[in-house]
Amino acid sequence: MAFEALGELLDDELRLPLGGKTYTVPAPSAAVGLRTQAIMQAAAIAADGGRIDEEILADAAERDLYRDVLGTAHAEMVADGVTWPAMKHAAITAMVWIVQNKEQAEKFWNSGGDPNRLAPNRQARRSQSGAASSTQSRGSTSGTSGRPARPRGQGKGAARRK
Repeated sequence: MAFEALGELLDDELRLPLGGKTYTVPAPSAAVGLRTQAIMQAAAIAADGGRIDEEILADAAERDLYRDVLGTAHAEMVADGVTWPAMKHAAITAMVWIVQNKEQAEKFWNSGGDPNRLAPNRQARRSQSGAASSTQSRGSTSGTSGRPARPRGQGKGAARRK
């Protein structure tokens, strides 16, 4: 078995429909990918109350991360007058794509960035897992055993103890 050409295996662009136009975000360079990964990891640590490497965040502050993750789509969006919230959503979607994968980026995009729309609600999770079924299984009863409890001292070994 031989390795296939990597270019044919990878989906190396992200297509984002925005304001009647589809913007193509090219795959980032390895340097941008590694920096994005480090920044997202530092943000997750900070969100959990942990200590972060300030050098990583200072390095990110020196560069325009959104421009880097959007690639050529960034200049197109600016030229087209895309609003800041839309560009920010596109950039964060690209970051999710870089750090995780296209499927997660699509989920983020379609959620509008709303975390409540990202995670399925309780009812949806239950209906998918079948955990919240109100129908008892055939083997279940009202919660009591079929045999009445014996009074104390009258168990199997009671006769031997006397």
